[in-house]
Order: sequence, then structure tokens, then C-alpha cells
Amino acid sequence: MSEYRVTDPYTGQVVKEFPTASDDDIRAAIERAHTAHATWSTTPIAERAAVIAKAADAFAARSRELAEIIRTEMGKPIDQGIFEAEFSSEIIRYYADNAEAFLADEVLEVRSGVDARVRKASQGVILGIMPWNYPYYQVARFAFPTLVLGNTVLLKHAPQCPWSATVIVEILAEAGLPAGAYENIFATNDQIGELVIPDPRVRGISLTGSERAGAAVAEIAGRNLKKVVLELGGSDPFIVLSTDDMDAVVEAAVEARMENSGQACNASKRFIVVDELFDDFSSKLAAALSALEVGEAADEGALVGALSSQAAADRLREQVGSAIAEGAQIVVGDVAESGDTRVQPALLGGVTEGMDAYREEFFGPVGTIYRAKDVDDAVRIANGTPFGLGSRLWCTDAELAMAVADRLDAGMVSINGAGAEDYDMPFGGTKRSGFGRELGPHGMEEFMNKKLIVAS
Repeated sequence: MSEYRVTDPYTGQVVKEFPTASDDDIRAAIERAHTAHATWSTTPIAERAAVIAKAADAFAARSRELAEIIRTEMGKPIDQGIFEAEFSSEIIRYYADNAEAFLADEVLEVRSGVDARVRKASQGVILGIMPWNYPYYQVARFAFPTLVLGNTVLLKHAPQCPWSATVIVEILAEAGLPAGAYENIFATNDQIGELVIPDPRVRGISLTGSERAGAAVAEIAGRNLKKVVLELGGSDPFIVLSTDDMDAVVEAAVEARMENSGQACNASKRFIVVDELFDDFSSKLAAALSALEVGEAADEGALVGALSSQAAADRLREQVGSAIAEGAQIVVGDVAESGDTRVQPALLGGVTEGMDAYREEFFGPVGTIYRAKDVDDAVRIANGTPFGLGSRLWCTDAELAMAVADRLDAGMVSINGAGAEDYDMPFGGTKRSGFGRELGPHGMEEFMNKKLIVAS
């Protein structure tokens, strides 16, 4: 049985299966992408942008169809799937609309007075290794700025998302992207490590996934002197220092933890609350979580659905069980209520620094809550993790909020609900959450040859 198959997490049934690529298939895909780069990179920017704009239109027009596919692949509630497809359209449109401005020469003022400029050029074939939790969004933020720049793309999607992977290929072909400019490869991990990354025609790699996958890819890329962008795990803090509206903060907390059924790298996974607000926040959050129901496949408007797979649900239950065995307590929720892919939202308390749960990422609808003595203690707890992706901070004192934001060891900080996840702002982390940035103008620069041209 191929590892590229669609297994409906609501039923456990295999819906579709796709053949794994042979070594010859992989070599041929690399050659097609390499050959296509010669013409795609010299295509005028406006023409490249026009192709990408048509793809943006298709993502928007087909949003419900696309949402139904990923609901079947990885369990995403239908409303969230529609939003993901439409947001992907907005990302793609952003790069199409701004391509010429982002790729204009940067004229330098130099002391010699010569004409010195940086020309923003492509590099060649770029490999993308994508995860299952956002099958369209992750591809949109990697592949489309890469394509607009003039690079060509090899795309290895998650084995449980081959259906959505093939639809993206279909959309790009219908938009007029030349053959070979975007090659979908149903490759094994061994093929990626042995055939793709070492190939001199492949000039860079972008991976979104686990720490283990990131470390493995970065090691091979390093041996072959290849640029890597890594967006890995996260255990983002949700810090409450002060508020005039606790109900609004709790509502934001539920959304921040439970969106995509809690399966997001930058979801708020640790709630850190100063002592004087802890009891109020904790009781209200527990009540809100206990009121949530895990949706079914046909439900409209569900916040939490089935987890992506039985393996994902089993792993989450195992983590919670280990945390309880080490001394943590369940504040609300019974994750062992059912043995299938539906995991009841839960909150753990009593987690201390000596426990694995203090450092681990819970990838599903389970959060942990901490009582902080004061601001300094809240910052200490927030930074006391190997991860450094994003963070959310609630504070009525603007000056204090900015000071705390400066002290947080993270790639992104959102204050009082300000959105930090739009297409025109850079996304990325530090520490074991990876390195490099996606989205915004910065997202187009990671695989760019910033070529200096000097003329007398």
C-alpha cells in the first residue's frame, strides 16, 4: 500500500490512494523543473504575476470544494477549510499584485558615485516539504512568492494530503503556469534525503513540520551547502497581565487554542496568568472549554473536529497520560473519553519545570495553564521552553506591554488581540521553532539571489 493515501479521520476509511514516485520519476521531475527555470525566470514579472493571479481566482472560486477535500484528508471543520482556501487566495493575490514593486532594483548610494544596484533574481529549483495541518495555506505562503520571483518548485506534500496536492497542480496548470515550473512529487523521505536535496540543480529547501524532520533536512542540506527555511513546532504562550474585559480575553484564548482543532504550530498552548487574575481567568476558560463539542464531518461552524489521524489522537492521549502520571491535573476535559480521532478539549494545571509537559508541544485541543507571581515570573515561564515561534500578550499598560514584548524570546508577538498572522507580515520563529521568514516582502527574499550590479 502506498503511503500517499487519503484516510478519512471521521470514518477511518481509505478514500483515495496515489502511487509513490519511483526514483526515475523523481529524477525526471527535477530535470523538468530545472529546464523550466530557464524560461520561467526570464518571463517578464508582469506575466508571471498574471499567471499567479489566475490561480488566486481559482482558490477563491473553488473554496468549498477545496474545503471538502481537506476535511476528508485531515478532518478540518468545513468553515475553517473554506477560510483556509480563501485566505490562500488572498496570499497569492498579494504576491501577484506586488510582484513588480517587490522585485524592482534596489539602487544603492555608494561613495564612489557609480551606478550600483541590487537586482532581485531567482536561483533555480526550490524544494518545499509541506505539512498536513494547513494543506493549502502552507503551500500558498511558500510556493507562490517563490514562483513569482522566477524560481521553479518541487513540492513534496504530506503523505495524508495527496488529493489536495494534485488539485493545486491542476489549478496552476489551468492558470497557465508552464509545464515543469511546479512539480508535485509523491516522494519518500529517503528519496528526499538521497536524491532530491543533494542534487546540485536543487538550490534551496523550505520545510514546515516537526523538529525531527527539520533537523534531518537541515543536516543533509548543510552537507550539501543548501539554504534552508524551517518553520517547526511551537508552544506559544498566552500571557494575561491585565485586562478590562476578561470575557473577551477568554473568548480569544479559546479561539487561539482550538482553531484547526488545536493543530497549529502557532496556536496558544500555554496560558500564563498573573496571580490576581488567575482564578477568574481559569474558571471562565474551564467553563468555555467544557461547553465545546467535537464536531462531526457534516457539521457547519464547528470549532473543533476530529484530529488528523488516529496516530495523532493516540499520541496526544499518551502525552496527557504521561503528564498526569508526572503530577499534572486535569482542570477540565477527559481526553480518554473515546479512543477514536475525536479528542475532547482539555486543560491541564499543576505542570512544573521538572515535567516533560513543561517543554513539550501538545498538538491538539489540550492546553496548559500556569499561575505567575508577577510580570517577571510570567516572562520567565513564557521563555522557559525550547520553542520560540509566536506569543500573545494581554496588558492594559501600553508601555509595559511593549517592554514585555521586547523580553519575549519569540519570532512574533501579538498585543491585546492584534493580528500577527496576515499575508503582509513576516511569519517565523527562533530557537527550536526554526529560522527564516515567510509572508510579507520578507517571504520573497529567502530564495532570492540579491545580485549586485555596478556600472561606471
